[in-house]
Amino acid sequence: MTRSIRLKHMIFLSFMTVLSACASNPDGPTRQGSVFDPYENTNRSIHKFNLGVDRFLFRPASKGYVKIVPDPMVTSFNHFAENISLPGQAVDYLLQGNPKQMGNALLRFVINMTVGGIGLSDPASELNLPPVDTDFGETLHVWGFGEGAYVELPFYGPSTTRDAVGVVVNLFSNPINFTPTRPADNLGVYAEVVRRMGDRGRYSDTVDSILYESADSYAQARLIYLQNRRFELTRDDEDAYLGLYTDPYAETGTDPVRDPYLDPYEDPYAE
Repeated sequence: MTRSIRLKHMIFLSFMTVLSACASNPDGPTRQGSVFDPYENTNRSIHKFNLGVDRFLFRPASKGYVKIVPDPMVTSFNHFAENISLPGQAVDYLLQGNPKQMGNALLRFVINMTVGGIGLSDPASELNLPPVDTDFGETLHVWGFGEGAYVELPFYGPSTTRDAVGVVVNLFSNPINFTPTRPADNLGVYAEVVRRMGDRGRYSDTVDSILYESADSYAQARLIYLQNRRFELTRDDEDAYLGLYTDPYAETGTDPVRDPYLDPYEDPYAE
């Protein structure tokens, strides 16, 4: 066993031990829409660091990238990043007990990597193959692990304890990374960085409004992430889906429409 493989196994095992806190967390969210952020002070420090990285590095690089690189090429690079993630997504669907979506992921990969010119286009969508989008964080959700505490990861951004484990596991779970000659070693990471640059550059105004124009960018980013992530994980559960839209101000009696002094970016779930 090589040193790199041993390191990957150690990282995997270390993060799997964190899941015990997600599986049964008496201090976690007890109602739909609640926020469990026991590490807020640390998270805010990391958020401040991430803002600095974005302001002075990632934001200007991303805006320059989409300005210099033609838009069709940006789209092609995004397709490539998505396509080389498909084998890993197939593994997650297998672990979730969803063979149909696993087959869709593998079929999309084969078509896009052959007919689609090594994944630079998406002919599978033109053939009306169902889209796929999953990760190991969703696998853990299917297995019954709770989301755990909210965390902000350096360079990566908003996450939860469960999804942070998923991020690390997905770095090593793609079968492409285990080919004998390892020609794609770390390729998925580089492709994902390029994809994120494309998205950051394309949606710069929207992201800037959240990070630099809101009253509390940390609280707003936290709220947006948790709402979107919980929607993704409950999209097939009608009761949970409807629960996402309960009035967060009902318990306090406040009304953001009638109260002109209520901060529209304030997290109504913050404790």
